[in-house]
Amino acid sequence: MNADKRPNELLGSWFVRSGWSKGELARQVNRRARQLGANHISTDTSRVRRWLDGENPREPIPRILSELFSERFGCVVSVEDLGLRAARQSPSVSGVDLPWTGPQTVALLSEFSRSDLMLARRGFLGTSLALSAGPSLIEPMQRWLVPSPGGPIAPPEPEPYESRRPGRLSKPELDLLESTTVMFRQWDAQCGGGLRRKAVVGQLHEVTDLLQEPQPEATTRKLFKVAAELAELAGWMSYDIGLQPTAQKYFVLALHAAKEAGDKPLGSYVLSSMSRQMIHLGRPEDALELIHLAQYGSRDCASPRTQAMLYAMEARAYANMGQPGKCKRAVRMAEDTFSEADEWDEPDPDWIRFFSEAELYGENSHSFRDLAYVAGRSPTYASLAEPLMQRAVELFAKDSEHQRSYALNLIGMATVHLLRREPEQSTVLAAQAMRVAKKVRSERVNTRIRKTVDSAVRDFGDLTEVVDLTDQLAVDLPETAEAV
Repeated sequence: MNADKRPNELLGSWFVRSGWSKGELARQVNRRARQLGANHISTDTSRVRRWLDGENPREPIPRILSELFSERFGCVVSVEDLGLRAARQSPSVSGVDLPWTGPQTVALLSEFSRSDLMLARRGFLGTSLALSAGPSLIEPMQRWLVPSPGGPIAPPEPEPYESRRPGRLSKPELDLLESTTVMFRQWDAQCGGGLRRKAVVGQLHEVTDLLQEPQPEATTRKLFKVAAELAELAGWMSYDIGLQPTAQKYFVLALHAAKEAGDKPLGSYVLSSMSRQMIHLGRPEDALELIHLAQYGSRDCASPRTQAMLYAMEARAYANMGQPGKCKRAVRMAEDTFSEADEWDEPDPDWIRFFSEAELYGENSHSFRDLAYVAGRSPTYASLAEPLMQRAVELFAKDSEHQRSYALNLIGMATVHLLRREPEQSTVLAAQAMRVAKKVRSERVNTRIRKTVDSAVRDFGDLTEVVDLTDQLAVDLPETAEAV
């Protein structure tokens, strides 16, 4: 052994606890390498001994070892935990500055969804990612507006499906893919992101397989559109259960796919999801940049409903930045534009149909609620939020398809009552939200309930209703690890 090399005590500790022999570990590494297509790897007991003695193996072996030990112990065991140096990750694994080309978009979607499915450990994929923000996020996203090399592609003439060559997708098959995406979106709205996320990721991976097969140009564009919707939904569900870097990666890939599909309104919707995530993470300036990018890119083609949603998200960003004048203007624009939705000649795509009158009231009321917090618990802005939030709650109470939105607006109403120093009313609404949350697998809902209860305890901890609510929270929503 080299005199400068020291035994890898971290790797040795995990190895001893695993109960594997050196030969068994070598066989597992070789087996996993073949699954990854790395057929050149042939590990034996002497090679394992050298790793334990301090040799740092080349990729993909560190990643393979990380996966194997993670699966063995049922928790995340990173490359660093094993005392190995992490190799420089490719753009497909880390970062958001990715090539804006069709074939590479397909390859990145395929690799990322495959890794997500293979690892199958909550949060494990996210540990290999870093969340991007500021210029490192905004500048790559601006390339969404840059025309593809050679200029825009003219819409192809539809190919008669009767004359298609064998092996190509038929129109009924494409319709089935689109209807399946609609079904997944309904499940998410009803049940939250935790229950069906893996199914969505699996469907996305299947679509990337289809995109790697020869297809007519019109079919390819439709497949890119389906891939964009599925990637956005996978990102949204990841965001809903707290996998923030994973969510952002799916959103970025969804935007790339939407560009390949030539669907600017869909791209603007993806950017709005990214904006919502940035607000959640306390970065309203980034959220505003993303929304303005979405508005600029789709202003000549998005429906009034989509534009109203973008104005509502713009208001949320301004509210969290503490800019009441611009927030109020964006709220008015959202209301005025939404009033034109029924006059739009074309049917809205399914991905924006969630933005109902209830959702409009809910978003605008949350903007005023956020303003109240930023302005030091302003009773004025809380009073502006209350009637809008009340209307949203009433409408969502009649909507069995959007239970997560119902829970979120009940929580929002509870926070408004706390701002108005009305704790008794707040506890009633928070308890109601808990009952809905038990039916919805959403860490975002659970976290907001816990934060609301914490606020009630902080300000009104001696109140009997607050004490009872705290006890109920421990029973209904205990803080436990949740598998995906």
